[in-house]
Amino acid sequence: MYVLPRIKEVRKEKGLSQAKLAQKIGMEQTQYSRYERGENEIKVNVLIDICLALGVSADYLLGLSDDPERKK
Repeated sequence: MYVLPRIKEVRKEKGLSQAKLAQKIGMEQTQYSRYERGENEIKVNVLIDICLALGVSADYLLGLSDDPERKK
């Protein structure tokens, strides 16, 4: 599945550390790190927060689209 690699890829493209992104979505870096490593399943509300923080669509992170732009 594309979710984890794409989240990490976009996070790095945006110049964000795990700690910075975790702070933006209101969680501890250790918890976020578990999501990115695939140790914990990402809940829908967390995925939404990540999408908003990174400015990308959920479809892109889920591998349903190759277009990272969020549609309004």
